[in-house]
Amino acid sequence: MQKVTLGLIGGGTVGGGVYQAIRKNGELMASRLGVKLRIAKVAVRKLKKARAVKIPASILTTDRSEVTTDKKINLVVELMGGVKTARAVVLEALRNGKSVVTANKALLSAHGEELFEEAHKHGVNLYYEASVAGGIPIIKVLREALIGNRITSLYGIMNGTCNYMLTRMSREGIDYEPVLADAQRLGYAEAEPSLDVDGHDAAHKTGILASLAYGFWVDEKKVHVEGIRDISQLDIQFAEKLGYVIKLLGVVRQPAHTNKKPGKKKGFVPIQAAVYPALVPKDHVLANIHDVFNAVFVQGDIVGDTLYCGHGAGQDATASAVLSDIADAALDLKCGSANRVPSFVPHEADGEVADTDDIISQYYVRLNVVDRPGVFSKISGILAKANIGISSIMQPEGHEGDTVPVILMIHDAPNRAMKAALRKIAGLNSVKGPPAMIRVEQFDR
Repeated sequence: MQKVTLGLIGGGTVGGGVYQAIRKNGELMASRLGVKLRIAKVAVRKLKKARAVKIPASILTTDRSEVTTDKKINLVVELMGGVKTARAVVLEALRNGKSVVTANKALLSAHGEELFEEAHKHGVNLYYEASVAGGIPIIKVLREALIGNRITSLYGIMNGTCNYMLTRMSREGIDYEPVLADAQRLGYAEAEPSLDVDGHDAAHKTGILASLAYGFWVDEKKVHVEGIRDISQLDIQFAEKLGYVIKLLGVVRQPAHTNKKPGKKKGFVPIQAAVYPALVPKDHVLANIHDVFNAVFVQGDIVGDTLYCGHGAGQDATASAVLSDIADAALDLKCGSANRVPSFVPHEADGEVADTDDIISQYYVRLNVVDRPGVFSKISGILAKANIGISSIMQPEGHEGDTVPVILMIHDAPNRAMKAALRKIAGLNSVKGPPAMIRVEQFDR
């Protein structure tokens, strides 16, 4: 039986999980692949450190170059996290003729194009299934299973922390701050939670999926990002009454509804690549993805609607995805074809990302207004002047005090026009506090 010798960089939660999984199921994988896996080295920051998974001292090292330059090591598995050092490590491995498996979404989001080019230049490959949605094999789906489809749209719930928080807020009527505290206590959210709750983690993943779906590398700075900090219990309750739930979505599509003509390059329709909280109809499958689960809903022009759901983070889910990549790499090495399935094929040289201000959407708007005659006529006048139509209005009864919430559901309108109109509305003396605006997704555009 042929052998593939692995070197792991990172012995923490994910690295320990991968080591443990190979010890547990390595023989099973060998019987299925015809390739025996052997871990030769594990590079860590500190040798003497308590680890949840015990790794033999004989294979530990603090010198990463022992992994990236060792001629006996066929495959490098980067599980250290971060960007700057991880980039240097991956580049060194690729330049030494070693294929690399990584779970590092931030690294790929920032430097993916450079790393893929380097892998191609040196005749090796870069595998990254674990970088998006943990145990859900969405990279393989887009790169292989749906290769005969044009992806018309992709929607993802790709941050378990935010999905857990929004689920609790909806299910139990709890406000944002107490739910965040619970998420931190349970280990779902970091002590400094901005990467999750401000949408940046989901944006890294969305950019990677957008690149795969549309064939050009999407600059992470082009992904529009909004988080869930401003989602209130009032918004959760009103959404429920209107027949929706609120989810943080990653959205990738060539929108039929934009405020601009097709792109300047050969008629390519610019894609939307964005992360934002959205009202999702309660009868849609994504509305029923709860707690820390992730899901990706993909629409192809041939296959139609498909859904991929599972654990999006955690030691075991991530380790499972890393093992999938290790298996692919082992088969490539066995067959002597490192680029049997290229990591990324830039087939759309003229691709571009649309300006979010030009995207036309439907909206939920919540205003806090002084309860007196004539207020609504001023609000509707501003919207009418901006050519923005109102599809429905809700003013709940029973609110005490001088102000009351007013909920507006808005017809299709460009984001730029909505922002400008809401700035004017916020300047009215009768409107107290900033308006809340959340997009409404109908999954048909």
